Amino acid sequence: MSRSRAVLDAAGIVDPRLRESYLRCRDLHARYGRTYYLATLLLPPARRPHVWALYGFARYADEIVDDVTGPVADRAARFEAWSAARLAEFEQGSSEDEIGRAAVHTARTWDIPTEHTEAFLASMRADLTVGDYATFADLLAYMHGSAAVIGLQMLPLLRPADAAAAAAPARALGVAFQLTNFIRDVGEDLARGRVYLPAEDLEAFGVTRADLQHGGMTDPIRNLMAFQVDRARAWYAAAAPGVPMLHPDSRPCISAATRLYRGILDEIERNGYQVLDRRARVPLTTRVRVGAGAYARARRSWRAPSQVHQQSVHSDRAKPNSRSSTGA
Repeated sequence: MSRSRAVLDAAGIVDPRLRESYLRCRDLHARYGRTYYLATLLLPPARRPHVWALYGFARYADEIVDDVTGPVADRAARFEAWSAARLAEFEQGSSEDEIGRAAVHTARTWDIPTEHTEAFLASMRADLTVGDYATFADLLAYMHGSAAVIGLQMLPLLRPADAAAAAAPARALGVAFQLTNFIRDVGEDLARGRVYLPAEDLEAFGVTRADLQHGGMTDPIRNLMAFQVDRARAWYAAAAPGVPMLHPDSRPCISAATRLYRGILDEIERNGYQVLDRRARVPLTTRVRVGAGAYARARRSWRAPSQVHQQSVHSDRAKPNSRSSTGA
């Protein structure tokens, strides 16, 4: 935790309540997004807390929606109350919520449009009532809010030379990550009453929802999952041109995250597409190998000229919004 506090110091986040909010988001990130969290360690320290805030906000909303301990109506009421309060705080520029405080501060520091948060919350709202998607176009509309806008929220932190040109690859990478999660988590999502595989694909490969729920691996299911893996890889390919557009000190993070997430697809293939009763994981040896090489490149990119420039940019962005650091 002392290292996390040192990172907050590097980011110039000094208000005690704001620091605790960032640390709460960091805990959510480290617990639930381990691969992504590992990759963010490759960013310069001053920017890491803002990634914690974005992830923590998204994860907290997701936890409300996925809480199956009570009736859907209760979850819906809680989500509507929480999301309405948070959107109001994004507009006013301050928050008293333990998660919202850091998220609002990050949005103001990096000029992240509130419309991205609105789109994200709309997709989370859909998870309360929508259990399947007829076509890939329908799923893509859902992923605009659940994944593509996450890439757009991250983009200012990654400091591309041309933000407009980098937007399309950022959206594509968000979709690629989301599709990877969908493929990996078919069994877990079924337990929550959801199938994030388009019905048109199931029909094309002769698979029914009942077949998936049965849990046995068949050739039609294997072929269906191979098709989904190929689709996800196509989205990674669409995202690839975006990495060189980023600031040099951001590239190791995104490159490592991409390699590790793509590695999940490799593991799914090695497991014979067994996703109904197990969760594919990238081996520790692979994570260490990817992380070690990327960390060496990241450290080189943080050297004096780039790092001084980064700190200056962060300072300039933070000054106009310094009032929000107290949450008042």
